[in-house]
Amino acid sequence: MGKKKKKLGDAKGYIYILPWIVGFLMFQLLPLANSFRYSLTNIKLGGDYDFIGLDNYLRMFTGDADIINSVLVTLKYIFMTVPAKLIFALAVAMLLSMKIKGIRIFRTVYYLPSILGGSVAISALWRVMFMKTGIVNNLLGTEINWLGDPKYALITIGLIDVWQFGSSMVLFFAALKQVPADLYEAAQIDGAGKVRSFFQVTLPMISPVMLFNIVMQTINALQNYTSAYVVTGGGPIKSTNVMALKIYEDAFVKSDLGYASAESWLLFVLLLALTGVIFITSKFWVFYGDEGGE
Repeated sequence: MGKKKKKLGDAKGYIYILPWIVGFLMFQLLPLANSFRYSLTNIKLGGDYDFIGLDNYLRMFTGDADIINSVLVTLKYIFMTVPAKLIFALAVAMLLSMKIKGIRIFRTVYYLPSILGGSVAISALWRVMFMKTGIVNNLLGTEINWLGDPKYALITIGLIDVWQFGSSMVLFFAALKQVPADLYEAAQIDGAGKVRSFFQVTLPMISPVMLFNIVMQTINALQNYTSAYVVTGGGPIKSTNVMALKIYEDAFVKSDLGYASAESWLLFVLLLALTGVIFITSKFWVFYGDEGGE
């Protein structure tokens, strides 16, 4: 009877996760396999194609000067937006951890950008705001060409990503609530001020959440497309032509689906490399309570 109940329980478990398995196979694994298959062909919009082996990959590294630029722009975008976003999210989370009247309303308001920030409408609004005659220049009293100058264009679209700090902020807020108060009391007894307590108590205790946020925000930054497409269109002089935008243009503007599939695999490899570096280096700065501080 015990074995039958166990088998019945296992069967019920598989039934419960069946929708996820079907969804994973149909909408993730199958498209991933097809994209690799297409990357070995010269498929165009319409469906006709021939097998060409590794020609798309050879072309990517030897005959496409724009691919290097797109990779560098994407990396620059990541290293610019991810740290700024997490610093801002942590600062706001610490402010919202304070006991202030009406703080729950502020917590809700600060999360709204994460819901609205990735939309086409917000990107369009951002473009209007940062025009030479837009509200930003009017408030600053300047005439900076935010969208037409390569020095500022990537920063402009990066601000949209930084503005969507709500999800990271919520995680930091939850982590801050879990830091034991007695650690701060012990640090205070040892003569540590607020700054020292932050670096020696707060940061180590929330470092696992910091790791998670860094990985997730790096993935999100790698996939950025909407703001680059709507706000700057990849310009000026391709200074905001991130990888996702280049893949879209090659696939649906130039109708070169095979080459775009190869580029998507380059983006996937870049994602694996970045997350791998993050996890490898995490052993030097992430503290887990069950490790005894080691």
